Amino acid sequence: MPRRSYDRRTVIRGGLSAAALAAIPTSLRAAAWSAANALPSPRPHLDAALRAERWIRSARIPTEHGVTWPADPRDPKSASLDLYNGWPGVVLFYLELHHATGDATLLDEARAGGDEILARLATPDAIGGVGLYEGAAGLGFVLDQLHAATRDARYADGARRAFDLVLSRARRVEEGVEWGTTPDGSSTDIISGGAGIGLALLAWHRRTGDQRTLATATQAGRRLIAVALPDEADLKWAMTPTYRRQMPNFSHGTAGVSYFLADLAAATKEPAFLTAAVRGARYLQRIAMCSNDACTVFHHTGDGEQLYYLGWCHGPVGTARLFFRLSQLTAEPSFAAWVGRGARGISSSGIPETRTAGFWNNVGVCCGNAGVADFFLQLHRLHEDRESLAFGERVLADLMRRSTDDAQGLRWVQAENRVSPDVVVAQTGFMQGAAGIGTVLLRFDAFQRRRPVRITWPDSPWPA
Repeated sequence: MPRRSYDRRTVIRGGLSAAALAAIPTSLRAAAWSAANALPSPRPHLDAALRAERWIRSARIPTEHGVTWPADPRDPKSASLDLYNGWPGVVLFYLELHHATGDATLLDEARAGGDEILARLATPDAIGGVGLYEGAAGLGFVLDQLHAATRDARYADGARRAFDLVLSRARRVEEGVEWGTTPDGSSTDIISGGAGIGLALLAWHRRTGDQRTLATATQAGRRLIAVALPDEADLKWAMTPTYRRQMPNFSHGTAGVSYFLADLAAATKEPAFLTAAVRGARYLQRIAMCSNDACTVFHHTGDGEQLYYLGWCHGPVGTARLFFRLSQLTAEPSFAAWVGRGARGISSSGIPETRTAGFWNNVGVCCGNAGVADFFLQLHRLHEDRESLAFGERVLADLMRRSTDDAQGLRWVQAENRVSPDVVVAQTGFMQGAAGIGTVLLRFDAFQRRRPVRITWPDSPWPA
């Protein structure tokens, strides 16, 4: 039923009735779609997001309780229960799309994905991790957002159960708590470890006032300070105790851990957390490669100190979040200046026309165009500078040129990993697929309409 409603919206834009569509062969429907799609639109970013939704919907897999979407539509087994590549991220895209359009069928689709999450939570032992992007903390965040959009108490209860699971799996140690989310020890990072889990706990506390989650996040912060690695007068963090490479940027390293500690300092008013966050930021400033006031931080120690990513995971898009958060919490103007230095590190790199070693055939939120475009949109919203908006729009236009756009819908065939450039696939999920790219398109649409977006992620300092 929701699919039929969506098809009706599509053909209405093209000037066809649903009855007329049913009588037209598939090949002619595609031609009619192409003609309609060529018409100028007052909301081009929304229309692109709707075309991405059309492709995502074609991959949906109905279940006993709701629906899932495989990350790779060619492989039903790729439907995973995580916020990074999995179908919970698709749920968040549907919530934003409903917010932008008011279309109830889109909210129904989000609810169907949420109902399947609730069913999975009924067997908590089957939930593998507890991380923000790879586990129960992310599921709690998604269900909380569903509750905010629907006021359905089932989702609030499900979010509470997800966070109960996170709390129950916290391992008490002398300095605080940690989570054993990796085979080689406790992870500290944003993706699956203490920093990302802590941010999700803080977001839940802000929404509900649950003191248990604030207390556990505080204990996680104390543990992270205890396992920090001194570097001269500064601090840095390994992803796990036994992982040899240092990846200093946001997703797996010092920038992400420091960001959580800064957010925790704001919540608790404990000076030790802010001090540690600042010491982490000083380390990043010291190791950054800067030229003409444009700065980037290398990907990893050892053989990666000449490799510079640009996106959310290992580049200025993510690392600038720390400096912006510290600019909010301290009186030091240098932190705000470092947001600009990171932005110039990106804009002076030659992208999007030139693809660098750290900006390969990828257009997603994590590593590619979508994350970069969103970052520069946020900078424009903060400072109202034309240069940031112009660059963000240029990166977004390049993203659209790299799309596949036909009667099936809009998607992006790309290489998720730099080290496997020949492995290309169009994905549905958030950080590497159409759901995340579609959400960035909706943020540009919201900016043009001077309206807020619905969802602020736990690891984002940017205002809605």
